[in-house]
Amino acid sequence: MSKIFTKFLFALMAVSMLLALGVSFYEHSPEELETVIVKTQQGREYIFQVEIADTPQERAQGLMFRKSMPEDHGMLFKFGAPRVLSFWMKNTYLPLDIIFIDAEGYIKKIHKRATPESLAKISSEVPVSSVLEINGGLSEQWGISVGDKVSLN
Repeated sequence: MSKIFTKFLFALMAVSMLLALGVSFYEHSPEELETVIVKTQQGREYIFQVEIADTPQERAQGLMFRKSMPEDHGMLFKFGAPRVLSFWMKNTYLPLDIIFIDAEGYIKKIHKRATPESLAKISSEVPVSSVLEINGGLSEQWGISVGDKVSLN
C-alpha cells in the first residue's frame, strides 16, 4: 500500500472512532442559534446566542469536547416540568457557569466556574425547568445573579 493510502485509512479510522464516541464536528450556523436575554434586577440586559438542548441525546452531549466558545454564546437545556437537576463536567473542557432557571424564567442558582472534566454532581437544589451554560466567570463579570430573569426570544 502507498503511504498516502495508509495515511488516508488511518485518518478515516480516527474520524470514525471519534464519531462513535459521540464527538460532534457540527457547528451551528447563526440561523440555528436562539437568542436568550438575561435581564438583571438592575435593569441591564445581556444577550446570548445559544444552542438548544431539548432532546435526551442533546442534553447528554451538552458542551462536551468543545475547546472554546464565543463569549456571548452558550447552551440552553430545556427539561419541561420543573424538577431538581444535577449536572457534571465529564468530557467538558471549558469552565462553565451553570445557571439554573425556574419555570417562570427566574434564576434560582448559579454554579460559577464549574471545574472542567469533574465528575462531581452540581445540583440545582430546587426544582427548575431549564439550565443555561455560559463561559465560566461571565456571570460574575457581568453581574448576573440569582433573581435575574431569563427569556428566550
